[in-house]
Amino acid sequence: MNNELRRTVVTGYGAITPIGIGIENFWQGLLNGKNGIGPITLFDPADYKAKLAAEVKDFDPLNYMEKSETLRTDRFSQFALAAADEAVKMSGLTGKIAPERTAVYMGTGIGGMQTFVEEHNKLLQKGTRRVSSLFVPMMISNMASGLIAIRYNCRGTAMPCVTACASGSNAIGETMRLIRHGYADAVICGGTEAAITGIGVAGFINMQALSTEEDADKASLPFDKRRAGFVIGEGAGALVIEEYEHAKARGANILGEVVGYGSSCDAYHMTAPHPDGEGAVSAMKAALCEAGYQDGERVYKNAHGTGTKLNDAAETKAIKISFGEEAAYKSTVVSSTKSMTGHLLGAAGAIEAIAALKALETGMVPPTINLNDPDPECDLDYAPNKAREFKADLALSNSLGFGGHNACIAFRRV
Repeated sequence: MNNELRRTVVTGYGAITPIGIGIENFWQGLLNGKNGIGPITLFDPADYKAKLAAEVKDFDPLNYMEKSETLRTDRFSQFALAAADEAVKMSGLTGKIAPERTAVYMGTGIGGMQTFVEEHNKLLQKGTRRVSSLFVPMMISNMASGLIAIRYNCRGTAMPCVTACASGSNAIGETMRLIRHGYADAVICGGTEAAITGIGVAGFINMQALSTEEDADKASLPFDKRRAGFVIGEGAGALVIEEYEHAKARGANILGEVVGYGSSCDAYHMTAPHPDGEGAVSAMKAALCEAGYQDGERVYKNAHGTGTKLNDAAETKAIKISFGEEAAYKSTVVSSTKSMTGHLLGAAGAIEAIAALKALETGMVPPTINLNDPDPECDLDYAPNKAREFKADLALSNSLGFGGHNACIAFRRV
């Protein structure tokens, strides 16, 4: 272990999302305001109040693994392996690092819910002997990390990060700390989720968290006065994050630098955010401090922005407190990509971190689509309806999860 703090950079990323498979499809979908929300097809929603979801379309696991492996893996692990495949190939890391210096941090909020549902149905309908011998390893939340480690021979730390909707962001932040303090030279990290199942949707409906709107363009409405709940989504985002000198020495293409991370807990309520956004403020301020934020810098903020009444107002308040109202209004552009992707739960932070990195790289901010009737309590610049040119100096991504978990990650160009 090295006592000197080391720089951490991104050398690859991959995306499996409701608006496109692969980074370029995902990014172009964001810039074009593509709505990934549509009728649920993964189960019959006829008896459900919520009938929309943001499903991953045209995903074929056989593009990423052998057929025998698809039979031994839950959909959440398949998404993770697919996203990691793109990220690792982009990074060019294979064969250029010691296995013992390579780690995995793949977040998930729920894990193998599809497997849990299918095997429980077998138990009820056909008895104990018909439950798969692979039920437990397919279902458990650490398996995405484990399978990525097996595929790429990562013999360092291989762990899940399970902090509900903050899982993907916490995985990236903890990766930064792992590398900064010398415990690894490269980490495959991110988040994955595949929870669009009958019981998952029923649970969210009954806690009044989901939008019951049947028009896809009126369902996920972050910061809009009409917002009435989030739309459940699925997918995965993976990043290869590497120690800067290691990446530079091997000639890697550096996509951005992870420069700040804040993590906190509201310690307030199981599902509701603190009304004054105190935990979110703590996480954002920590990330800004570590990133060396200076007054006057131009900032793109990818908000948690779920489209729920409580979240959007509290997060807006937290952004104003964290930056100061003048900077929040004058030099910060905010958007919620959940308006297009829905809420990917444990995968959201990873996908949104990639969006923040792409905004830094391209000088384009993705929009908050369908923001047509702004809530007076949500009065920042949310890039409504159209992507915008904006040369940011710093990009942040927020994730706020059930249990009061808050995470904020900060990126700069290198």
